[in-house]
Amino acid sequence: MENPTTDDADVIVVGAGPAGSSAAFHCASAGLDVLLLEKASFPRDKICGDGLTPRAVAELVRMGVPIREQDGWIRNRGLRVLGGGHRLELPWPELSSYPSYGLAKARTSFDHTLASHARAAGAKLLEHTNVTGPVRDERTGRVVGVTARPVDDDGRRAGDEVTYRAPVVIAADGVSARLATGMGLQKRDDRPMGVAVRTYFRSPRHDDPWMESHLELWDGEPGRSNLMPGYGWIFSLGDGTVNVGLGSVSSTAAATKVDYKSLFAAWMRNAPAEWQFTDDNQLGPVRGAALPMGFNRGPLYGNGLMLAGDSAGMVSPFNGEGIAYGLQAGRVAADAISQGLARGTAAGRERAFATYQRRMKDDLGGYYTLGRQFVKIIEHPQVMRLLTKHGLPRPLIMRFVLKLLSDCYEPRGGDAIDRVIAGLSRIAPDA
Repeated sequence: MENPTTDDADVIVVGAGPAGSSAAFHCASAGLDVLLLEKASFPRDKICGDGLTPRAVAELVRMGVPIREQDGWIRNRGLRVLGGGHRLELPWPELSSYPSYGLAKARTSFDHTLASHARAAGAKLLEHTNVTGPVRDERTGRVVGVTARPVDDDGRRAGDEVTYRAPVVIAADGVSARLATGMGLQKRDDRPMGVAVRTYFRSPRHDDPWMESHLELWDGEPGRSNLMPGYGWIFSLGDGTVNVGLGSVSSTAAATKVDYKSLFAAWMRNAPAEWQFTDDNQLGPVRGAALPMGFNRGPLYGNGLMLAGDSAGMVSPFNGEGIAYGLQAGRVAADAISQGLARGTAAGRERAFATYQRRMKDDLGGYYTLGRQFVKIIEHPQVMRLLTKHGLPRPLIMRFVLKLLSDCYEPRGGDAIDRVIAGLSRIAPDA
């Protein structure tokens, strides 16, 4: 094992997004010395829909994050789906595993809340700290720390490079995955890739209790062009504003080649007038980000480095949701690290660290495999047209779709729909 007298912490976490802050919180709560490194300073923005599914809410509850309305959250009852001339309101299911409501909060506030929660638990948060690469043991090649340098608000170098050392490093550094690529871990081209764009509007419907999903994204005029594989969303934030965006997905990297800002503009021209999505009400530009999906980078643990969140492609191919899985990854990683650091030998430590990948793949591998097949199906415009026209009017089908696409089902037990989804996830291979 590395000499603990030379270490700056028990664990270094790179990136203070949901995955990183979750990992830092859970590690600190277990009594570990945690160093959380973030290149920006809070509050800072991230491209996201800002809506949390019940699965994500359950993780916040585990962390003890205050989720009352006075804490800046708005609860939602479920999903309002529009498409094919139909409109359907689908409440979140009543389950033992997850609460029957979702939440929404702007990412500028949400990420700050999580990072502050981790710091309150004992994690040491260093902002304006840009991690530049891994530090590897010369003999074994194992990651034993990171190099970093201080930066200013614009990301410009503001000091000399520093080395931080720890027995294990968690890379929660987002889509760029700089630490993983520094270790030669390249993304897989056989995994889906999504792109999302979003902006904010002032709206009289800022307190709407439903998350709204528009299943028809036309690449031109409605009815006279192609349907895109994806959806548009309207998530009310309860503070006078709504988050409005769209996401599309491809079974390959082709998703990034679409002109999403033009697609967004076309959707806004046909958006429901009651939301008042006018130029005067728009707050800020339309911004976009890539969504790496379906465990598109791995291994999740190896040679002292754990990957969590977007750096490991932990975004669902079904709906573009990443926050719930990032929060979960932070929790599972912290448990594996706590167990590993309590072992008396290097071999015992590594066996415990390796349980992180196994637990994440056992829980999500089959589900993500189903998602990859789902993406291949909806890439065909005629399939999307059939689904929106004939699937939406059938409540039983839509309840199945809601549970499947939101990953909101009982993993064991539950009703017939839960058992079907759980069974399919278990038999689907984790490739």
